[in-house]
Amino acid sequence: MRAPWLRYESVSIVSTRQRQGSPLNPESIRRRRWYILGVMVVSLLVVVLDTTVLNVAIKTIADPVQGLGATQSQLQWSINSYTLVFAGLLFTFGVIGDRFGRRRLLAAGMVVFGLGSLLSAYAASPLQLIMARALMGLGGAAIMPQTLSIITAVFEPPERGKAIGIWSGAVGLAVAIGPVTGGLLLGHFWWGSVFLINVPVIAAGLVALFFLVPESRTSVHGGLDPIGVLLSIAGLVALSYGIIQGGDTGSWLEPGVLGPIVAGLAVLVLFFRHEARTDHPAFDVRLLREPRLSAGVGAITFCFFAAAGVFFFMSFYLQSVRGMTPLESGAMLLPFAAAQLIFAPRSAAMVYRFGAKAVCTVGMLFVTLALVGYQFMDESSPMWVVAAILLVQGIGMANVMPPATESIMSVLPKEKASAGSAINNTARQIAVAMGVAVLGSVVAAIYRGELSGRLGALPADQRDLAGESIEGTMAVAARIGAAGRDLIDPAHAAFVHGMHAAAAAAAVIAFLGALMVLRWMPGRPAAARREEPVAEPETAGV
Repeated sequence: MRAPWLRYESVSIVSTRQRQGSPLNPESIRRRRWYILGVMVVSLLVVVLDTTVLNVAIKTIADPVQGLGATQSQLQWSINSYTLVFAGLLFTFGVIGDRFGRRRLLAAGMVVFGLGSLLSAYAASPLQLIMARALMGLGGAAIMPQTLSIITAVFEPPERGKAIGIWSGAVGLAVAIGPVTGGLLLGHFWWGSVFLINVPVIAAGLVALFFLVPESRTSVHGGLDPIGVLLSIAGLVALSYGIIQGGDTGSWLEPGVLGPIVAGLAVLVLFFRHEARTDHPAFDVRLLREPRLSAGVGAITFCFFAAAGVFFFMSFYLQSVRGMTPLESGAMLLPFAAAQLIFAPRSAAMVYRFGAKAVCTVGMLFVTLALVGYQFMDESSPMWVVAAILLVQGIGMANVMPPATESIMSVLPKEKASAGSAINNTARQIAVAMGVAVLGSVVAAIYRGELSGRLGALPADQRDLAGESIEGTMAVAARIGAAGRDLIDPAHAAFVHGMHAAAAAAAVIAFLGALMVLRWMPGRPAAARREEPVAEPETAGV
């Protein structure tokens, strides 16, 4: 085996003991822990930035002239192809990172993510975009678990909560710069430019990664679980397909809708049975027996299910109903982003003072309150009302993610850090996929049902396009001239009605999450981590 080494900035640490595989000087790593955290934040930004930029670009991609003419179901799949691959492979990539090196896999994931971004930018059809987004999900699955497991290995328990809070705050930073950046790009370039923004971030992250971050792996090696991975992806894809088809057709009892839903649920039952019995699970469901961990997972799941679904249609509301430009709609998300940036890093201190249960419960109630506030958004509501609702939602989510994540990570030994990270992020990504599928289908079904009576006089080909989505209706209205103006107000009203129904359902989900946290999450700050074998940082060639 070749002798490896590690460089921190301009310092090269090479010794005989290191060449023989002994651990690096812990003091050297400790001095650079905040720089290492910065690299992990940049790596996380790559993944989160893509989602926030895409939210602004959805309307443009749906436009048949400026974009790809994607239908609402194709737009949902452009999101879910990413999230389902991401969620299905997170745990496996966590195990691979533990075995072969977390820094190595993080770098590989960033390269794959960059390639997927390039292919997405130059996609010539909705199907190509969906496939390229799936490749981005593959890269994101390799990136995400490594960031949190490296943070857990580098930071000791007294500082770990603060580090995780800063890491979570990167979501707020991405929400802040993503929509505005996306709006600026869409104002001057074609829609694919929103994906190219990932490339310079990836390049900077790779340079910093190789010069600052030590290689690490665990001494306890687990096996892979290809059967579990295939079962999880197959079950989630089938379930998502059935839900999205239900929203498209407006009929939930047709064989083409009910069949995939039943089949998806059956496959997921097989998945959980398999995971409970195998020695090397792709998703270790046995860890959920720990109340602190399961309560944290539940909080993340309920919160992101509710939030992702409503954020999916916010772009259409701001741009199609309220007539904003992509830049203006991106700027409207700044209150949400500011709340994330301000409150997420401070949540660790709140947890220390009041306990994870209190902080997380209040956060979930804030999210619930914001989702109830969506009922006050209509075709003419003041924009300060929209900004205030998004601010409250941002405050709530900023006080859910860090305590829930720390709750998950605090009960696991360091050798299972990647497993904890994978559980955390798998729950989040599955919640995003299901939230977009379920709540997006609610909006689609109500929109199509309310508008169908207005489309009878249109030619058959125009009728199908107008009934697909609000963007389809606006395109038909513009095409048929003066007669199309009669479609605009009913389309706006139907979309707002669908948005209200989806937000009400999301509010119920968020409130149930608050009750779950109040019942099962421990009320005191996390106790000191049990003494466990520490993942040994290795040296690695730069």
